[in-house]
Amino acid sequence: MFGDRKRSIDITLEDEGETVRVYGWALDRRDLGGVKFIVLADRWGRIQITWVRGKSDPAVENIIDNIKLNDVIEVSGRVRRTPQAPRGLEIDPLEIKILNASEHPLPLDPTDRIKSSLDVRLDARPLDVFRPRVRSIFIIKSFLLDVLRDFFHENDFVEIITPRIIASATEGGAALFPLPYFDKVAYLAQSPQLFKEQMVIGFERVFEIGPFFRAEPFNTTKHLNEFTSVDVEVAFADMDDVMVICEKMIRYVHERMVEKCRDEFENLGLKIRVPEVPLKRFRYDEIISMLNEKGVRISFGEDVGSEELRSLEELGEEYYFITHWPSKIKPFYIKVNEDGTSQSFDLNYGPLELGSGGTREENKEKLIRQLMEKSLNPSDFSYHLKAFGYGMPPHAGWAVGLERLLMSILKLDNIREAMLYPRDRFRLEP
Repeated sequence: MFGDRKRSIDITLEDEGETVRVYGWALDRRDLGGVKFIVLADRWGRIQITWVRGKSDPAVENIIDNIKLNDVIEVSGRVRRTPQAPRGLEIDPLEIKILNASEHPLPLDPTDRIKSSLDVRLDARPLDVFRPRVRSIFIIKSFLLDVLRDFFHENDFVEIITPRIIASATEGGAALFPLPYFDKVAYLAQSPQLFKEQMVIGFERVFEIGPFFRAEPFNTTKHLNEFTSVDVEVAFADMDDVMVICEKMIRYVHERMVEKCRDEFENLGLKIRVPEVPLKRFRYDEIISMLNEKGVRISFGEDVGSEELRSLEELGEEYYFITHWPSKIKPFYIKVNEDGTSQSFDLNYGPLELGSGGTREENKEKLIRQLMEKSLNPSDFSYHLKAFGYGMPPHAGWAVGLERLLMSILKLDNIREAMLYPRDRFRLEP
């Protein structure tokens, strides 16, 4: 039935006089009496349908009069060259069918002439994606996923899929969502950390892109309770090796997106600059000194967040690493230096943390000691510790939040703009 469909983007001036069939949504309509316009929207764009009294088929007029905003329609008609129409062409309708009617009033205006709050837009996301800005964000996100996989495959990584239902905390702590699992309590995974470490035995270079969950009671513009994580783990590597992989990935995705997403960036009013590599590197103690010089009182061993980093203008709106964090504020699996610092790093864009990584502790006895120092019970990690008896190589890795990475590329102010159906402490529907 739909095999003869023509996409809006495929209709050109070369089709003048040809009869085409298009399907989509009546995104807009105007009635000037003797001239009636419908803007048909499909996945690829928009095309104008123009009925003119005395020139167009009179049988079509009644159907046009009954079309409502966002009705699903089928239009057959002749392509007509019209300089004043969008793209210089329009369709003179020979037949119009309403395939499915929309219900009114609609919760928001898909033409974007009437603005709506973010909450209203999230509640009606299928309508919201008709807005050019929103469509561009998620077309870019789709391409970003594709480009990331290209990067990892070109660099000899193996893609893995790890469990989302787990028996105990991946990284320690209480930020877990419990769920009934037959006669036990299970949890939604915070990250693939322990599984990806195990998989460097044999595969050496692994990556995973997928959803994870953290039961943190935040209500900020940068936190979600369900998010997409981009994870990497590499055998026979340390933090410096995987930082190089990370900055190459950052540059690669910018280069590809500048090349392939030009129209979407124009819709967003953005000009994308490809970052220079290597990225700047700041030690944690350097950042503390810089903050103290700015009058921000923070002591060695305390975490450094977005609010503190926002006061350092010299960091600018660019990507950089903060390295050698105190081991006491890093997870148990990070290798510890003799001076109490850790072989760890965070990736930031301006004040926004995008991800973190580091060298992992591959020695089983040291790992058990670090678990106990974090007040974690090694027996809760027995399945993981077993792998360290199978020949665990030195290894390192990182994780970057996909939505935060998209925020940095598109200069978004709220992470909910980067997720179709965000989940936070107040939003469980739709």
